[in-house]
Amino acid sequence: MAEQRLTHVGSDGRASMVDVGGKPRTERRAVAESRVTTSLEVLELIERDGTPKGAVLSTAEIAGVQAAKRTAELIPLCHPLALSLVEVHCSVDEHAGAVLIRAEVRCTGQTGVEMEALTAASVAALTVYDMIKALDRAAAIGPTLLREKSGGASGTWRRDG
Repeated sequence: MAEQRLTHVGSDGRASMVDVGGKPRTERRAVAESRVTTSLEVLELIERDGTPKGAVLSTAEIAGVQAAKRTAELIPLCHPLALSLVEVHCSVDEHAGAVLIRAEVRCTGQTGVEMEALTAASVAALTVYDMIKALDRAAAIGPTLLREKSGGASGTWRRDG
């Protein structure tokens, strides 16, 4: 494999924001996923909006959308982006014993939206956890991962499986 240089590290070894000024604007898309594993009893409560804190899935979806829009405030070297789409979908999968979270983010810009999609999925998962932690202290978040991305010089990438 050819030697790779970290794009967020300057020649002096210090962290720096990448200059994307000369890059062309292209359609960018990223999809990230996360999950919150919990007990079957809690999943049943989530499905019928029966938790003490209310509607877990819709609250987590809204939190994920808000988080994607604020990624540049949370991740120090991310560029603020004009997002054209943020969709977060949360669903109960009793077979997996988890709330499944899928976040899709799009924009037309000079840099990708992977961090926005990952932030959306992560904050949605944290919101689910917050809303059920009193019911299941053993609830667990993860994995959180990038499923696919497209746009820019590196083109399209998809995770196998």
